[in-house]
Amino acid sequence: MDDLKITGPWSVPDIEAYFDQATIPMRLSVIAKSGWPVVLSLWFLFEDGVFKCVSRGHSKVISFLQNNPRCGLEIAGETVPYHGVRGQGTAEIIEHGAAKLLERLTDRYIGQDETPFRKWLLAGSAEEVAITLKPIRLMSWDYRSRMTK
Repeated sequence: MDDLKITGPWSVPDIEAYFDQATIPMRLSVIAKSGWPVVLSLWFLFEDGVFKCVSRGHSKVISFLQNNPRCGLEIAGETVPYHGVRGQGTAEIIEHGAAKLLERLTDRYIGQDETPFRKWLLAGSAEEVAITLKPIRLMSWDYRSRMTK
C-alpha cells in the first residue's frame, strides 16, 4: 500500500485490521455502460494490499468493470456509532482462481457448515471470476467517540 493515499483518523494497520474483522459486504460503485453509477454489494477479502471478490463471469458488474475499471467502495456498518472506510480504486478481472476464492469467502461470511446455501454457492463456482481491486485512495472515518451514549 505504498502508493496509496490514506486520509482520516486511522493508520494503515488500523484500516487493515478493520478490513480483516469486518464481515460486512463491500459496497462497490461502478459505472454502467449508460454512464450512470451503480452501487452493489460484494463479499471481500483484503490481502497483499488489494481487495479480492468474485462474481459470475456473465454478471453485469463484470461487464461494467471490463468497460471501465475505475470504481468507488465503502466498507461500513449501518448502525451507530458510525465508522468505516471509503475509497477509490481500479479493478482487474481474473479468470482463474475464483473457485478457491469463493470457498474462502463463504468460509468468512457464512462459515464452514455445509448448509444448503453454501452448497448452492459452491456448486456454481465454475462460473465465477475473480475481481482484484487495487485501492488508490482510502479515507477512514470514526464517529464512535462523539456518538457514544
